[in-house]
Formats: sequence, C-alpha cells, structure tokens
Amino acid sequence: MDTLGEIAHLVRGCTDCELHQGRTNSVPGEGAHDAELMFIGEGPGYQEDRQGRPFVGPAGQFLEELLESIGLTREDVFIANMVKCRPPQNRDPLPGEIRACSKYLDRQIELIDPLLIVTLGRFSLARFFPGESISRARGRLRRHGLRNLYPVMHPAAALHRAANRETIVQDFQAIPAILDRLRQGDASAPQDPAPPPAELSPQSEQLPLF
Repeated sequence: MDTLGEIAHLVRGCTDCELHQGRTNSVPGEGAHDAELMFIGEGPGYQEDRQGRPFVGPAGQFLEELLESIGLTREDVFIANMVKCRPPQNRDPLPGEIRACSKYLDRQIELIDPLLIVTLGRFSLARFFPGESISRARGRLRRHGLRNLYPVMHPAAALHRAANRETIVQDFQAIPAILDRLRQGDASAPQDPAPPPAELSPQSEQLPLF
C-alpha cells in the first residue's frame, strides 16, 4: 500500500470482515494527500454507504460548517473512519471489524503524516486512548507516540443535543491556534488548562453517530 489510491482500491474490494456483505459502497476516506489536519470518525452511515464518501449525511454537513468556521474546506483536510464499511443499522463497530480495517487506517496516517489528528467521538478516541471518556478527553491536545491528537465530540452528538453543538464549536475554534503552535514545534502549550467536561446526557456517548 504505497499510495492513498492503492489503499482506496484495496478497501473497495476488501472482504476481510463481515461488513462487506451488506455494503453498497465502502468508504476509504478522502481529502488532501498532504493534509496537515486529519479527521477520524467512527464509520459510514446510510448516505456514506450510498455515495462511497465520508461524512456526507447530516453530521457531515455540520462538519463542513465547522471547517468553514475555521477557514477550511473538505479539500484542505483528510477525512477517514475507523471502519470503512457501514455496520448494519448503524450499530457500533465490533472489535474484530475495527481490527480488520486498522491496517488501512494505519497506512493512511503514515502516508498523509498529518501535523494534527482530530478524533471525532469515542471510538476514534479509544483507538489511541482506550477506556477514556470523550466528555473528559475532548478539547485537549495529546501525544500518542509521534502523533499529535486532539479529541472532539462526534458532530452527530450535536444533532441530538444543542449543548453538544456549542461544545463542539468551541473545541473547533481552538484548532487554528493549535496548528500554529505545532508548526512552530510547540506541542505542549495548548494542553493546559484542560476544558471542563462536557455536560453530556447519560446516553450521549451511546448515540448513533450517523
């Protein structure tokens, strides 16, 4: 897998887990091949499965608004997911399904080599920091090996609770300053103070993310 195009080709024909049996289209991911900023969500939903593109449903429309609010477009970033095929009825992806897709996502990260990875929601957060709560981890710059991580609540959470929308907007507004500091080689300044935990409803971290 020497190029993103080769990864996309392999993803479209992948049969490494049972998710391929119900897909209309796989969703390899899309965006700038040299993006400084990479977003990782959970998995495709209904619209994504139909179109073969990530974040094109209601949550994707909100993501585009968020990008516009910080002076960016989809073409400026790279957008991927933990799993590349839609889980049935938008259920949570299973551990084996995530493992089956991890080779593709790992290689995408290597090839793009983003300055900052924004994890969207609890599943992509758990890829790097297992067991951590998105409500407590959100809005803090983190390091995982050589990677800079910035956890944010999934845009779909804003579709179910207005307060989540305000929290996500707030966290996105910090991204340009974080990128500026990372370009200058300063990975520590944005980490403190930590933002307060988001006031999620008890079901917020279990909401369908599509």
